[in-house]
Amino acid sequence: MTKIKIFTVGGTIDKIYFDQKSAYQVGSPKIVEVLQEANVTVEFETESIMQKDSLDMDESDRQLILKIISGDPHEWIVITHGTDTMIDTAKTLSVIPNKTIVLTGSMQPARFKNSDAVFNIGCAIAAVQTLPHGVYITMNGQIFDPFLARKNVDMNRFEKI
Repeated sequence: MTKIKIFTVGGTIDKIYFDQKSAYQVGSPKIVEVLQEANVTVEFETESIMQKDSLDMDESDRQLILKIISGDPHEWIVITHGTDTMIDTAKTLSVIPNKTIVLTGSMQPARFKNSDAVFNIGCAIAAVQTLPHGVYITMNGQIFDPFLARKNVDMNRFEKI
């Protein structure tokens, strides 16, 4: 069985709420906790690249992600990422050959009971094991080509274009 490498870069999926500030901040990655609670039995390892809201990411951040993932020996890669610029990062990573890379995130923090994080992570874990080499986004129960997708902010979902 091939091991899945999971990289975290931040985003809503890892946000935590600070009552005294009435604001959210990106906290430590929640992916291991989510996978353990879901009783996921595939072999995986995790690595945090950064802890940023995707709106705060710039091209240098995407180039760092590209460099790290290009140099990683794993064939199956899952990336948890903020949804606002996930498509930009996926497009940047599309130059990487011989890997299946799936980006996912959530519209609500993973700590929230009504979060879509667990479902999206589960979809990403299944997708990375079954899709051919390439870069994909999985959100809202669908798999997207990053060049043919957009985030519909008003409807709070991803959709094909």
